[in-house]
Amino acid sequence: MATMLKPRDEADTARVLSWAVAERKSLEVVGAGSKRAVGRPVQTEHVLNMTGLAGVSLYEPGELVFSAAAGTLLNDVEAALEEHAQQLAFEPPNLSRFLGTGHKPPTLGGTVAANMSGPRRIAAGAARDHVLGLRAVTGRAETVRVGGRVMKNVTGYDLCKLLTGSWGTLAVLTEVTVKVLPRPEAEATVIVTGQSADEAVRAMSAALASSVSVSGAAHIPAVLAARSAVSAVTMAASSVTALRIEGFRASVRARRETLLAELKPFGPLETLDGRTSARLWGEIRDVSLLPADGDNVVWRLSTIASKGPDVVRNVSIGEDAEALYDWGGGLVWLVQPSPGDGGAEAIRSVLERTGGHATLMRAPPSTRGAVSVFEPQPEPLASLTRRLKAAYDPHAILNPGRMYAGV
Repeated sequence: MATMLKPRDEADTARVLSWAVAERKSLEVVGAGSKRAVGRPVQTEHVLNMTGLAGVSLYEPGELVFSAAAGTLLNDVEAALEEHAQQLAFEPPNLSRFLGTGHKPPTLGGTVAANMSGPRRIAAGAARDHVLGLRAVTGRAETVRVGGRVMKNVTGYDLCKLLTGSWGTLAVLTEVTVKVLPRPEAEATVIVTGQSADEAVRAMSAALASSVSVSGAAHIPAVLAARSAVSAVTMAASSVTALRIEGFRASVRARRETLLAELKPFGPLETLDGRTSARLWGEIRDVSLLPADGDNVVWRLSTIASKGPDVVRNVSIGEDAEALYDWGGGLVWLVQPSPGDGGAEAIRSVLERTGGHATLMRAPPSTRGAVSVFEPQPEPLASLTRRLKAAYDPHAILNPGRMYAGV
């Protein structure tokens, strides 16, 4: 069993990494462990658990700036922001239920390290677009600070983007500074029932192209809709296409009426308000409508929105395949039986033709160890990845091989 190392602060973290560099000891870097099952299996003697670094270090509501230690739970971050009616606009998900990692709440550092964004990404951008600054300890045991604590400060911003989404393979995050935004006063969701995936994509495209500023656009096939805790969704007994509007109360009411008129040709309509709308988007954000167990695999496919249904038809294996469409159809969560390689060859062959990329989000360790979990890189990009790894973690002590074999 791997030894658990739990530093108390940034200085502790640097000491652990200095020891690991000197002794050539590799470390599996984790926060609360909510996304530990994503990526290639990491085999190390030691686990570096960052939840000992927790707490808010700076919060200036008037400046829309928030800093916290990397191990701070997202629940605690959101509670602090709620007091000032603010939020993380990129709507970070909690994927622990469907990943089977014990319903663990994600940490701020883990969310940024994985660049995790929810349904509002189509309107607000990805997690990396909201990161203003980072503190981290590299695989050289060097403590670095990049970015700043105000929105106009872009010093080192590219390094922020590099570390966001690097899955702990280049440096261990110790503090994260993010831009926060006011929480919308109200929200409403217009749902269209009974559509096929192709019809849903057309409806979502029309809504996104309209003047109503949609902040969420998803299609839930009937088999997934039946699992919802929202009665209006389960009672529809059919597929549900959901379009969300947020903002000031009067604006939401006016835009909802406009959207209802725009979507009338697409099928039967219904409106969800307030808490009901929020509950549905929580299910979509956390992909809790997907089956939480079984021998299937789950892929996260990113493609051109109009191509989403075609991609699913061309790569689905058997009649038990299920798909949830988010981001207007551009993000597809695909669940299907595992035929050895998890369908990797077929999926990537189709996406090579249509455009896009695929990440294997859930699969047995044997499958994750045998196939490329993250999208394979063309050689020029793979060479750059190897050089970056050598620059920031020359002895490969941080999450070795988690993203790509040998890196």
